[in-house]
Amino acid sequence: QVQLVESGGGLVQAGGSLRLSCAASGSTFSRYGMGWFRQAPGKEREFVAAISWSASNTAYADSVKGRFTISRDNTRNTVFLQMSSLKPEDTAVYYCAARYGFASNYAPSNGREYNYWGQGTQVTVSS
Repeated sequence: QVQLVESGGGLVQAGGSLRLSCAASGSTFSRYGMGWFRQAPGKEREFVAAISWSASNTAYADSVKGRFTISRDNTRNTVFLQMSSLKPEDTAVYYCAARYGFASNYAPSNGREYNYWGQGTQVTVSS
């Protein structure tokens, strides 16, 4: 079992940057596939980015490609989401998600494939 705690959200102007962190408890973090998802008010949760447990594969939503970068530091049990060139439409609560047992290069975009979720961190981008 793993517990996830997101941090790093806040208010930023359009064009700015933020780095989100997701700290995980547990000694087997290095074998967890990790993902970031977001949910804006009145909208469904959507996929943002994912990284395989080996870090050999990443995946991104089209809306964030070239602006966001997902990475992980298994020595710190942490996954990061570096967000640049932020737009007002990036405003949402951002959640990290995890699942143990994926293939080493598997980075799924379907939220149903993850079974652990954090509480979320708010990102607000002003125009």
